[in-house]
Amino acid sequence: MRLVVDLIRGRNVEQALSILHFTPKHASKTAEQVLRSAISNIQTKDEGGRIDPSTLFVKEAYVNVGPTMKRITPAPMGRAYRIRKRSHHLTIVVAQREAKVKPKPSAPKGAAVETSAEKPKAEEKSVSRPKAKKSTAKTAKARKK
Repeated sequence: MRLVVDLIRGRNVEQALSILHFTPKHASKTAEQVLRSAISNIQTKDEGGRIDPSTLFVKEAYVNVGPTMKRITPAPMGRAYRIRKRSHHLTIVVAQREAKVKPKPSAPKGAAVETSAEKPKAEEKSVSRPKAKKSTAKTAKARKK
């Protein structure tokens, strides 16, 4: 299931549906149903009007571990092997892309631009560093050895 979900994470909803529809994995059918349900939920939740599906994208998609059913199959010499039938929880979050707004320039092109000299400077703090120890004759002899 994680292989299929990794294919659609961060994609446009239309692309994700086409990927899931044509993926030859059994898990893709379940993921496609969940994605269609998420799209339907966001469209019914919006009270302002119908959301354009081209603005929707898969915001989050992840698979968590679900309950495991334990079964037993016979094995040779009177033993039994345990079979773990695993399940999962699939979560797909669909969101609407926001339109990118270009920032407006604050000053027109012909206006003068402030230089750093005109701005007030912040006070600089002097940092005192410890001074290095003076070398003595004993330390010089120890270095030579």
